[in-house]
Amino acid sequence: MRKLALSDEILLKVEKPARYIGGEVNSVMKDRDKVDIRFAMCFPDVYEIGMSHLGIQILYDMFNRMEDVWCERVYSPWTDLDRIMREEHIPLFALESQDPIKDFDFLGITIQYEMCYTNILQVLDLSGIPLLAAQRDEDCPIVIGGGPCAYNPEPLADFFDLFYIGEGETVYRKLLDVYKENKSSGGSRRDFLLKAARIEGIYVPMFYHTEYREDGTIASFEPTEPGVPAVVKKQVVMDMAQTTYPERPIVPFIKVTQDRVVLEIQRGCIRGCRFCQAGMLYRPTRERDVETLKEYARRMLESTGHEEISLSSLSSSDYSKLEELVSFLIDECNERGINISLPSLRIDAFSLDVMSKVQDVKKSSLTFAPEAGSQRMRDVINKGLTEEDILTGAGQAFEGGWNKVKLYFMLGLPTETREDMEAIAVLADKVARRYYEIPKDQRNGKCQITASSSFFIPKPFTPFQWARMYSNEEYIARAAIVKHAFQDQLNRKSLKYNWHDAEVTVLEGILARGDRRVGRAVLEAYRSGCIYDAWTENFHYEKWLEAFEKTGIDLAFYNERERGADEIFPWDFIDIGVTKQFLRREWERAMRGEVTPNCRQQCSGCGVARWKGGVCVEGKN
Repeated sequence: MRKLALSDEILLKVEKPARYIGGEVNSVMKDRDKVDIRFAMCFPDVYEIGMSHLGIQILYDMFNRMEDVWCERVYSPWTDLDRIMREEHIPLFALESQDPIKDFDFLGITIQYEMCYTNILQVLDLSGIPLLAAQRDEDCPIVIGGGPCAYNPEPLADFFDLFYIGEGETVYRKLLDVYKENKSSGGSRRDFLLKAARIEGIYVPMFYHTEYREDGTIASFEPTEPGVPAVVKKQVVMDMAQTTYPERPIVPFIKVTQDRVVLEIQRGCIRGCRFCQAGMLYRPTRERDVETLKEYARRMLESTGHEEISLSSLSSSDYSKLEELVSFLIDECNERGINISLPSLRIDAFSLDVMSKVQDVKKSSLTFAPEAGSQRMRDVINKGLTEEDILTGAGQAFEGGWNKVKLYFMLGLPTETREDMEAIAVLADKVARRYYEIPKDQRNGKCQITASSSFFIPKPFTPFQWARMYSNEEYIARAAIVKHAFQDQLNRKSLKYNWHDAEVTVLEGILARGDRRVGRAVLEAYRSGCIYDAWTENFHYEKWLEAFEKTGIDLAFYNERERGADEIFPWDFIDIGVTKQFLRREWERAMRGEVTPNCRQQCSGCGVARWKGGVCVEGKN
């Protein structure tokens, strides 16, 4: 029987002790003496968030199918346990075995969101692992970073031994074999890292050097060891039938953010929205076989007892077998009394018909993401959505019984004018007006249109990576313009407007596009007490500003200037398939307000055809 790392006395002092005890249904236990490699898989946020992440479940399942590997999980302790662990000198531990993380061979950290960067340092610190990779000795685990934020690893480069660039099903087995061979031959930590750096898709920061110009921009970025590649190529699974999928996902003891079976139906997206990082990173689009998905759904529902199933995709409506899959799920789930969640659908007649069958329309609201209020602005961002599409979809929804609609927008987009900002309120009013055009006896009470705006953040590997951002004060001023415009609308009593935190946006922006020097500020912020920055109650903007000032990091340099066409970006050494030339071409088309057709309509020559032997998955070359 396992001995818990925390005593009953400590567990009774913390909120939700079930976060830390492990032993959940479908978690994997192995004999530690019969495996060669112990791998701690970490999501640097609270248990409820980390347990909802599909990527962790996929990798956990993949590793534990390997006889020589035992993969366990670890999450960031919440602030109450964090304090106790520091006071009592309790090392951070894995959920399955309750063994200290420092005793593992690898600590793999999924970097999903920039605002979790200080939590990464918390995990290392509580584990007793030196925060700086350069200070680690032979007894420390190899610290690996992966996930979307690893596509600009430089702000975190000093804290990681290596980064895995791409999808985990590709070269992890090779990496683990190299580790075993190096260990059996008596090789050092540095020996392993040098061998790892020569594996396609692996980036080892210690073997690269950056030179800067007098103006602060990058002059060069080069490898420092022979055989280490100048370009790190993203790893992609082209045949989805060859990948494993967790048919027995772990079932948590407590309610988590996504407390349901998740069915990944495809990877990638055909749409080409110019602000969307995921749409570029995960190209090309690859679908899972519909018959396989049906079998996965059956097995996961049986093995978990979950009462809801959700489809996972960047754009579910673009899955070619969606109608067949949804029809199957409706039949299967109605018999079992299971709910179906269908996120990422375009609001059209088919989607509304499906949602009317799987949702209680009296309790649910529909979500549209126009992203911009004016058609001009939607063309700039290549949203591929007209006002007619939005109003037609809303009208069909209202006629189908819905009376609540959420609209999501962005403020601070490139070329944005005051008229574009005010158009957000005008569009929301037009949606409300469409509701009141329905005969009164056919309406479902009063309508409620809730519009929310986030502030635009230019992300790496998007056409907008050259764009400038604004200061905290400028973002608030833009939100005020929209708010006043809402007050001027005819149907203002049916409208509600809110906006995201501008301070968080400013910080997320510098972490997203920062270079290796920004890591000094991350470390300083952590030392000043910053953790759980993604949580409003724990976010301390002033401490971050002090950290930037103390380490000599100029916010305006990173956020408030448009990049030059020839500027070297910190992430330019990574090849994601989509070329920088294509992204620049899309930036220039955006400045002219020109729309680029989606991949199924016409191949735009983005570069990912290389992953399919010269033939693009969606378009025609």
